[in-house]
Order: sequence, then structure tokens, then C-alpha cells
Amino acid sequence: MITTSVVSRVFGRFASTKFSPFFQKIINLCYVKIMKVDLSEFYDSSKYESLNALFTRAFVKTREFNHDNDNFISPSDSMISEYGTIDHYTALQIKGFKYSVHELLSKKIDTRSQKRVNGGDFVNLYLSPSDYHRYHTPIDMKIQKAVHIPGKLYPVNLKWLHKVPQLFVENERVILECKTMEDKIFYMVFVGALNVGKISFIFDENIQTNVDNKEISVYKYRDLFLAKGAELGRFEMGSTIVMFFEKDLVTLSAQVGKHIKFGEILASIERRDKV
Repeated sequence: MITTSVVSRVFGRFASTKFSPFFQKIINLCYVKIMKVDLSEFYDSSKYESLNALFTRAFVKTREFNHDNDNFISPSDSMISEYGTIDHYTALQIKGFKYSVHELLSKKIDTRSQKRVNGGDFVNLYLSPSDYHRYHTPIDMKIQKAVHIPGKLYPVNLKWLHKVPQLFVENERVILECKTMEDKIFYMVFVGALNVGKISFIFDENIQTNVDNKEISVYKYRDLFLAKGAELGRFEMGSTIVMFFEKDLVTLSAQVGKHIKFGEILASIERRDKV
């Protein structure tokens, strides 16, 4: 039986192949037209030497965003597929489909840290194949830990979110345990999907996804600080980022079905000292 992981690796090899300039231009142009990719902030499709280079394209011009640390910006160009409150360690992958936050984060995230997000907010950000595939830091932050959990690679579009219970828990993922400059905790969970050849991170090239190794890997960091808006890494195809926030940390600016761009305000920080 051919697994989704094998399909994703095969597609990843195809996407990384550099065909002759003539055929590569055709492949890229077809992809842009079929997926309705907006390249207004990027090079023309003919400039990319592989389909993967087109997927993981960088901005031609730096996108502006609010640098104020009173808010979290969206880490990616994506669609908000669900949001809400983490209730008794459960969250929604889509309306009517709950999953366990404990199971998603795994035992590699300690109970005390998980307790801090219970009663807090969550938001699911779906990156379609047409979106910009890089992701960025949503606020000035510290990364304490990364956990890579191998798993399946089901598609993460709306159809499959309504089809597979606990899909986020089933799929391969990388969890970043992060803190704000005020030591408030939040998590960014990068969920793999069908045809995602790799989930990569600039700050640690040792994190390798979609490989034969089935063991959970944990990476710990000291003094790893990243400025708001800095590039974190990239998906090599569309996928999902799930964010969990400590209780009473933020007020989300979210609407299900809304497309939000990297740099737009996703949540405002609740300042209890404000009058």
C-alpha cells in the first residue's frame, strides 16, 4: 500500500527537479494559472528554476508590518479555518470536530506548560497551495523547544478536516514552544500535509521532516531570540499552522474563512495594567 508519506516524497522530488528552462517555464506557468497564484509581490513565474523554488518564493520587496509588540501579526499568508477557546484541553480543527491539545502537543511538552494554555485562545491558519509558503515570527520572541512528531500526511484542506477526526493529531508536525519578552507562553504547531515535502526552519537545519525515522525528536535552545517578522522557515507546499496562546494573553482578530496575510494583525495582547 502506498502511504501519503511516500506520495509526498515522490512529489517532493518532482517539485525539486530542475527541468530544462523551456519545460520549467511551462510547468510553472500552468501551476500559477491553475492555482491562481498572485505573484504581484514576487518575480514572474519564469524566473524560478524548479516548482519548489516557486512554492518557497521570497518577497521581491520586504512587506511592511506593525512592529509594536502589543500585538501578534499573522505568521503567514493563510485562511483562518477555525479559532476559539481551549476548553478542558480540547480545541477545534473545524466546527464539530474536536481534538485533544494534550495529544497534539504530546508528553514532550510538560504538564505545567500545557496548563498555561488551557482556557486560552487557539487559531488555525491554513496555507493553500497558492499561498506564500514561508512563515515568520508573529512577535519578538524566544524559542525554548522544538518537538518533531512523525505521523501521517493527510491533506489539511476543509474537505479532509470534515472527514478525518483528530487529523492534526494524526499528521506529522513540528511544535515550537515560544515565549514573549514578558515570558508569556504560546505554541506554534506546524502541521504536515499531503505533498508537503518538508517543514524546515532557518534557526535549526537539524529538524528534518518526512523522513523514514519514526522517533519523536526534541530540540532545546538557550538564548534563541527572534525579532518580530523574522523568517522562521517554510513549507514545501500548503499546510496548516496552529497557534495556542496562554490564558488571558490575547484577544484574537479572527473570522472563520477570512484570508489573512503575513504582517496583518492577528491578535492584540491584553494588558491588565492598562487603564
